[in-house]
Amino acid sequence: MKANLTWVHVIDSHTGGEPTRVVIGGGPDLGRGSMAERRAVFRDHFDSFRSAVVNEPRGSDVLVGAVLCEPVDPACIAGVIFFNNVGTLGMCGHGAIGVAVTLAHLGRIGPGTHRLETPVGVVTFEYHGGHRVTVENVPSYRHAKGVTVDVAGHGAISGDVAWGGNWFFLVNDHGQELDLPNVERLTDFTWRIRQALERQGVTGRDGGEIDHVELFGPPCDPSNHSRNFVLCPGKAYDRSPCGTGTSAKLACLFAEGKIKEGDLWRQESIVGSVFEGSVRRDGDRVIPRITGSAFVNAEATLLLDPDDPFCMGIRG
Repeated sequence: MKANLTWVHVIDSHTGGEPTRVVIGGGPDLGRGSMAERRAVFRDHFDSFRSAVVNEPRGSDVLVGAVLCEPVDPACIAGVIFFNNVGTLGMCGHGAIGVAVTLAHLGRIGPGTHRLETPVGVVTFEYHGGHRVTVENVPSYRHAKGVTVDVAGHGAISGDVAWGGNWFFLVNDHGQELDLPNVERLTDFTWRIRQALERQGVTGRDGGEIDHVELFGPPCDPSNHSRNFVLCPGKAYDRSPCGTGTSAKLACLFAEGKIKEGDLWRQESIVGSVFEGSVRRDGDRVIPRITGSAFVNAEATLLLDPDDPFCMGIRG
């Protein structure tokens, strides 16, 4: 075995079809600051490590990574920095469910309620045992209603801007069929929306970049309330119903008076997986609760060889 290899230990899982790769050993030293500060250190000084873990040839555009950290708050079971093929994330709902099931797989938690530190705040999750997890997300809210942008090739498209741990543009009236064979067309359409948002200066609060676009339509399964297609920041689509996206949707529904505290909302993804969601009021915001299932499907050791020209991943 070569002496200059770096070994990175990971556990892979998927939540509703969306993969999460949790780094449990061999990750960089991010210091002892808050998760937001450690996220900045990771972004500014270890972007090559991010790329090595989730980008090709070891990963793919759809893969979401998570680095486990010692928490600042000893009441938390762990801290976590989420990242994807183009950068870091504030929060990741499917990833939090994947982290919870991974911690259970490692024997670090049992059934019950636990706290997890993220760069955008502490989230609480209940591990129900087996594969089932309920995440209580960060406070979520609708920032702007009925924002219209001129989308190249499609004309005026209106949607809401909402926060669910990431910034979303949520569109109900779009004329697209949300079926799996249409993902290339849906990806092109939502990417054009994202470009229009940037071009026309539409942002979240304090200039926050809207890096997720979410379309809604009727569900395939009548026991569900809605079907969605979510474009993630790196131009990959979310196979799960998207935890932060479902949180943003719940915030908009609550603002419209279409759901009340405690009402159950079943959100179906483009591949047919389902998250169950509800909210409770928190001042002028809501606290979403998202329930889903994750399955551990691999334990692996990534080998970083400095002689490999693609050791740190292929970056576009």
